[in-house]
Amino acid sequence: MCQSDSIADFLTRVRNASSAGHRFADVKWSKVVEQIAQSLKEAHFIEHILVRDENGINQMRVFLKYGPMKKPIIKGIRRISSPGCRVYVGVDEIPIVMNGFGLAVLSTPQGVMSGRQAREKNVGGEVLCHVW
Repeated sequence: MCQSDSIADFLTRVRNASSAGHRFADVKWSKVVEQIAQSLKEAHFIEHILVRDENGINQMRVFLKYGPMKKPIIKGIRRISSPGCRVYVGVDEIPIVMNGFGLAVLSTPQGVMSGRQAREKNVGGEVLCHVW
């Protein structure tokens, strides 16, 4: 099956694995997906990322993080900008997710970063997803 939206596929796999209580999720690797995963790791939503070559196909294993009583840290993930409807924001319009407890991931001219980092660097961009 051909995936035209690798970001949505990544977010769906992480959301489903987290809600099912799995230790990790395997996703198809791409630069953008790895950068989004790195942003989630820096915000302490996921534990670890492992990129590997499996039979000539690059795969990425995302190790999920759980709190006490094995409750998932990731409560929800929502794709904001899609291939059919791009959502761009300026630096003054960068969303604050869940009153600062969530994370907005943006694709900016300086790379993929969190909304907080984009505000610090004074750049806007495309809002890829919200995580809380």
